[in-house]
Amino acid sequence: MLPGFVTARRFISTSTPFTQRLKQTENEIVKMFRLPDSQEENHYVPMEGRRVLRKDPNARKLDERFIRILKIFKWGPDAEKALEVLKLKLDIRLVREVLKIDVEVHVKIQFFKWAGKKRNFEHDSTTYMALIRCLDENRLVGELWRTIQDMVKSPCAIGPSELSEIVKILGRVKMVNKALSIFYQVKGRKCRPTAGTYNSVILMLMQEGHHEKVHELYNEMCSEGHCFPDTVTYSALISAFGKLNRDDSAVRLFDEMKENGLQPTAKIYTTLMGIYFKLGKVEEALNLVHEMRMRRCVPTVYTYTELIRGLGKSGRVEDAYGVYKNMLKDGCKPDVVLMNNLINILGRSDRLKEAVELFEEMRLLNCTPNVVTYNTIIKSLFEDKAPPSEASSWLERMKKDGVVPSSFTYSILIDGFCKTNRVEKALLLLEEMDEKGFPPCPAAYCSLINSLGKAKRYEAANELFQELKENCGSSSVRVYAVMIKHFGKCGRFNEAMGLFNEMKKLGCIPDVYAYNALITGMVRADMMDEAFSLFRTMEENGCNPDINSHNIILNGLARTGGPKRAMEMFAKMKSSTIKPDAVSYNTVLGCLSRAGLFEEATKLMKEMNSKGFEYDLITYSSILEAVGKVDEDRNMAES
Repeated sequence: MLPGFVTARRFISTSTPFTQRLKQTENEIVKMFRLPDSQEENHYVPMEGRRVLRKDPNARKLDERFIRILKIFKWGPDAEKALEVLKLKLDIRLVREVLKIDVEVHVKIQFFKWAGKKRNFEHDSTTYMALIRCLDENRLVGELWRTIQDMVKSPCAIGPSELSEIVKILGRVKMVNKALSIFYQVKGRKCRPTAGTYNSVILMLMQEGHHEKVHELYNEMCSEGHCFPDTVTYSALISAFGKLNRDDSAVRLFDEMKENGLQPTAKIYTTLMGIYFKLGKVEEALNLVHEMRMRRCVPTVYTYTELIRGLGKSGRVEDAYGVYKNMLKDGCKPDVVLMNNLINILGRSDRLKEAVELFEEMRLLNCTPNVVTYNTIIKSLFEDKAPPSEASSWLERMKKDGVVPSSFTYSILIDGFCKTNRVEKALLLLEEMDEKGFPPCPAAYCSLINSLGKAKRYEAANELFQELKENCGSSSVRVYAVMIKHFGKCGRFNEAMGLFNEMKKLGCIPDVYAYNALITGMVRADMMDEAFSLFRTMEENGCNPDINSHNIILNGLARTGGPKRAMEMFAKMKSSTIKPDAVSYNTVLGCLSRAGLFEEATKLMKEMNSKGFEYDLITYSSILEAVGKVDEDRNMAES
């Protein structure tokens, strides 16, 4: 038994006991990591970051020997002994230096914890922050949070700048509630926050979309009595109020800022400009540009982008283009976002040629077009009724230039080809989209299903609809609405009703398009009572009927209920918020003509003209047909 026991013991531990290794540590390890001799030292050029450490013997030893020991032996008994042998005094400076060096982060954590347990040593805020930065850099979120908690619980003082940094770090790792908790803990016991500290919290809240909390913090900051909002605070607040659509509050803060003697930054002017454009106050937005120049605040590319976007939405396309030209004169280089906005504005304003010229100009400005730029041009081509082959050529050019088409690129092309009756080409693009691994795009499917339905290829439309459901697990409300509409058109009302109920079961809340699609099917099936009932149900469910909803019912009444009921609903529409449009007038006019009520029809025609509406070809044909029928009846009576 005894020999076996000895063998087992040797098998478990064949190294020399630790006490016997002390001599080896003192002699061999120290020699192994010895410093260069004086002759070598003359040729030694320290790294830039270590020039300060050269004057300090302890730091020098740390750089040369102790670092190597930590790298080879990690942290443990050998490293502890080396610390003793090399006579490195454990103090705050040493801990900070160890946490800076290039060794494994877990070695640093072990060393930090070991140091904190030693007698006559306490970590201060600088050592805690050094470790926190290491943990943040290595994304060790759990250890990071524990270290911050330990720091807050410890007796060490925490300054405003350190609290700001902790908040920023926790914000970056999406620990917003924990950051707020730390802020209030430290504020209550250890630290008097400055404007900069509050700004760190405010900016973190802004980045995470907690805009309501920002104003609360601002009020808290103002009530402190010792720190006041600065330009960073006002910038964040104005931006937050803009996102919350509290535009009056944003404008008031802007005025308050100037009254307090603070100079607004270009970012603040740009934010307020966007608010004015959103409110339709174009002149006020332009006055801000003048004020910027008066105050010598140089507009940035973001300012110019906001100006161009705002002017474009206001229909002032020429002014938007003029801003771009002036920007170039002022020496401000456009970025791809600005160019995309301007190309979009020109494309939507039937100025496709200029949009394409601007695209070509981007190369000269060293501004590389991206996928959005190409998408904008392709969309503009379809809207300008350009030949579909041009859109295809831009897709090929896009690929050749190394720009990868997005799912939106394919969606634009599929929709464009569907609208130009190139359904087969659109189907090929859907296959290509699938081959490239893009997830199914409901918008692309919607366009194809609608086009196939219009071509009375109902089975093919239904097949695509089922494919989308299988691939996505469900489908969008709009796709359901399109399929319901086409089932109703081809007389498959039960299937249309089934889809409507299926959609509700899946949690897709029907929108006005879905309701209109089913009501249309009911009207086609002469189910006017059911159509009226669904019309009322949509209102009860909080889905307000639009002009199309009213016109669908009006058309049904005109066909089945005769002119009296149609005129009653028409009168109700005129006294409601949904006023009759050209379709409404034409529907009633056709109904009156078919009933031979020419006197009422004549009055309605005059009313239509006064409203600026024109009768369509179908209505005009029905009037002529009715007049011809009356003449025919009169001739027969006379003969």
